[in-house]
Amino acid sequence: MVATERYHARTHRAHATGFRTFALITTSPANARVPPQELEKKWQDHWQQHNTFRADNDSSKPKYYVLDMFPYPSGAGLHVGHPLGYIASDIVARYQRLQGHNVLHPMGFDSFGLPAEQYAIQTGQHPAVTTEKNIETYIRQLQQLGFSYDWEREVRTSEPDYYKWTQWIFLKLFNSWYNLDTDRAEHIRTLQEKFAASGSAGIRAAGEAEDRHDFTAGQWQSFTEKQKLAAILPYRLAYQQDTYVNWCAALGTVLSNDEVKDGLSERGGYPVERRLMPQWNLRITAYADRLLKGLDTLDWPDAVKEMQRNWIGKSIGAEVTFPVQGHEGTVIKVYTTRVDTIYGATFLVLAPSTSWSIPSPRPPSARRWMSTSPPPSAAQSATVWPTSKPCRACLPAPMV
Repeated sequence: MVATERYHARTHRAHATGFRTFALITTSPANARVPPQELEKKWQDHWQQHNTFRADNDSSKPKYYVLDMFPYPSGAGLHVGHPLGYIASDIVARYQRLQGHNVLHPMGFDSFGLPAEQYAIQTGQHPAVTTEKNIETYIRQLQQLGFSYDWEREVRTSEPDYYKWTQWIFLKLFNSWYNLDTDRAEHIRTLQEKFAASGSAGIRAAGEAEDRHDFTAGQWQSFTEKQKLAAILPYRLAYQQDTYVNWCAALGTVLSNDEVKDGLSERGGYPVERRLMPQWNLRITAYADRLLKGLDTLDWPDAVKEMQRNWIGKSIGAEVTFPVQGHEGTVIKVYTTRVDTIYGATFLVLAPSTSWSIPSPRPPSARRWMSTSPPPSAAQSATVWPTSKPCRACLPAPMV
């Protein structure tokens, strides 16, 4: 019995701090065995009643933030992939608490959007009803696993109290432009003041210059309100533009490349087509350099930081413009990181999304090249401009 009492005392101290302890105890009395499900539930209830894992806003302890990816609360409940990652982050959170940190370890649910809508349609119920029921199941399962979450910080992306902030962020982006001279975003009224003082001359802003129009201060003053809005739009951090997207008519929405497999929607298996549609875009390429510099200040593993650099995807190369025979002033612009190999280029391929086309796909000179000697280099009359290509993840998706 002495060994049994020592075990219970040690277990009590460990669970009171929220640190799970497992031990194999051999005792002679049969009634000394404690069923694990009872022991687990006892201390999980204790943690919940006493807010054991609550992060104190006024604590003097050093802060530590452990954030998990929020799951989509499907009707099937948790699957084995969820705790696979959550266990690792929970170990970190518990370790940092024992090291004296004030740890913020929240949990939330990505409960807004297409998956919730489709599940409601399939079950014939309102999304609010199915989402609430599914979240209750997830919370029960997560608590049974004993994770050390601060449930007072729970987030649900389908709640107005949450998505009002995403709308607030969008308005901040819409009413801002990125000033390359100050290397920061500024309110759109500072741009309006520059237009009123000196027109569009000398303004260095993130974005494509060819999408904008030149005008003087006098012309700006004479613009109607609608014309002023149109002139400002190409400068905004959040702007509208016709963009080729993955359109799924059956789902009634645009899908990301990751949501399309072999021309079909990942959810439901419906046909997907490329379509030119007005879309809201975010000018996040403006922040590429600052994101890269910021990685050097993070205490992250080198492999993780390299993964982030690859995701940002900045590359240094050149834009090469090829004139089109028989079309004065018309050029094809190509980006390459290997301009040193441009002298071997003999032909170009244009995507179907190109806004113009060459009248003859095989001009007489091309037929002569194929029947006689090798063609002259396409780079002989090309103009090369050094450039920095910022971000494959930030640009419109390529044709597939």
